[in-house]
Amino acid sequence: MERERLLELEQKLKYIFNNHDLLKMALTHKSYAYEHEDPNYDKYNERIEFLGDAILEHIISDLLFAHVPELAEGEMTKKRAAIVCEASLSQALKRVGGHEYIYLGKCEQNSNGKMKDAIVADAFEAVLGAIYLDGGYEIARDICLELLDQEIKTVLSGGSLNTDYKTQLQEILQRNGSVKIEYRLAGEEGPEHDKTFTIEVFFNDKKIGTGKGKSKKQAEQEAAHHAIINGSEVFGD
Repeated sequence: MERERLLELEQKLKYIFNNHDLLKMALTHKSYAYEHEDPNYDKYNERIEFLGDAILEHIISDLLFAHVPELAEGEMTKKRAAIVCEASLSQALKRVGGHEYIYLGKCEQNSNGKMKDAIVADAFEAVLGAIYLDGGYEIARDICLELLDQEIKTVLSGGSLNTDYKTQLQEILQRNGSVKIEYRLAGEEGPEHDKTFTIEVFFNDKKIGTGKGKSKKQAEQEAAHHAIINGSEVFGD
C-alpha cells in the first residue's frame, strides 16, 4: 500500500526512484519519526533537505547566469531569492499534489486545516536532494526546473510572488543605497519536534522587525513582514 502511494507521487514528479527509501525519507517530517519512536536521524528529512537546498541554489544560479546574461550580480541574487523562497517552493510542490504525501506527526498534521508552507517547502528541497542522490544532477535539475517553471517565468518577467517579504524588504531598503540587513535568532521555545523560533531583523544594526514561526525561514519572513508594515516608522522615510 505504501509503495503504491509513493508510486503515485513518482508519476506526478515524472521520476521513478531506484531507491524508494530515499523518497520516503525525503517526505518524512521529524514529528512523524519522533512519534514512531525512531531515533535514527537519517530517517527524517532534515539532512537530505540540507543537500537539496544546496542543489536548488546551484540549479537556479546556473539558470540565471547562463540564460539571463544581462543581469548584474545584485539582480541575480534578488531573483534567485524570489524563486527559491518558501512560498515559491510550497506553491510548486502543492501544484503537483506533493504535499499530500508528506509523513507528519499528529502534532503537525494540520494547522487550521492547512499544512504549513514551511513544511511543504522543506519537503520540496528534500525531494530534490533525494532525486539528486538517486538519479544525478542533470535529472534533478530538469525536474526542479519543470516544477518551478511558473515561478521562474513570473520572477524573470518582473512579476512578484507577493509573499517573499525578505526580498521585498531588501528592495525597499536598498533604495537608500548600500545597507546592512541582518536576521538574528532571538529565541526558541517548545520541544525539539515542535519548536517556535523568534527572529529579529536589523537594518544597519537597528532592529526594525520581529517575527515568530515554526521554522527559522518562516520567522524571518514574519520579521521582514513586520518591518514592511512598520514602514516609515523604521525606515526614516
